[in-house]
Amino acid sequence: MHKAEARWWSAAPAGDVLCGLCPRQCLVPDGGSGFCSARRNISGKLFSISYGRPVAIHVDPIEKKPLKKFLPGTSTFSIGCYGCNLSCLFCQNHHLSRGVYGDDETTEFVMPERMVEMALRQKCASVAFTYNEPTTWAEYMVDIAKIAKRSGLATVMVSNGYVSQTAAKDIFPSIDAANIDMKGFSEDFYSRLATASLQPVLDAMILYHSLGKHLEITNLVIPGENDSPEMIDGFLDWTAQNLSKKIPIHFTAYHPDYKFHSSPPTAPETLRKIKTIAEKRGFSNVFLGNVF
Repeated sequence: MHKAEARWWSAAPAGDVLCGLCPRQCLVPDGGSGFCSARRNISGKLFSISYGRPVAIHVDPIEKKPLKKFLPGTSTFSIGCYGCNLSCLFCQNHHLSRGVYGDDETTEFVMPERMVEMALRQKCASVAFTYNEPTTWAEYMVDIAKIAKRSGLATVMVSNGYVSQTAAKDIFPSIDAANIDMKGFSEDFYSRLATASLQPVLDAMILYHSLGKHLEITNLVIPGENDSPEMIDGFLDWTAQNLSKKIPIHFTAYHPDYKFHSSPPTAPETLRKIKTIAEKRGFSNVFLGNVF
């Protein structure tokens, strides 16, 4: 099994390790994995078992990430692995986020240098870390990003933003543009439907924006769960106060998937109404996704 020693961890008693990558701060026993399934304790050391083991590689339009205001009209070399540090009942990409590497995994090992070579061969303008949660394989992401930047390629991260501030301060400087998914503007929503917390996501967006990087935000709108006027207004208030009304925001239609089927697909009219509200409040870059 290919693996690389992880960063952002410390030894704990009895052979356990404490992972500091995300707010979960998983205490991982010897032989066990963290919540994300992508980091494993092997003989008292934490390893990234997704390092060099991509399970999805595609060339995408940059707009598909979605990024509307970063290198428009270009292609991005998109990479994904297995694992996620959230557990969203409504996950729209669960075949990757809930995927697990086995000890007999036959996935081809791909060094960071080769990833960049492939991106250049495909004439892409950037490399995108996407599909599953890329911070769970942050070591691989950062190593690829460093080589990509030396080769003249931009770097893109599509993330849930659920990362510790310590790790984020190491990861974010390597990333030129990010789309961070703000799943619902309430702690209750995150607790019930994602087994997580909203505040670390907000903190990550503030940190990334403070670095002068290009940030866009996506909100998957789920009827009856995160589409109330109070929740949308709260999100827009927070964005105006802590980021900027110029930040591109993507309101995207939900469809029933994975373990959540309680809500119907998002009506296009719901998204159009939200877009109108945001634009009336002075937001200048509001986009709708999955609306046909």
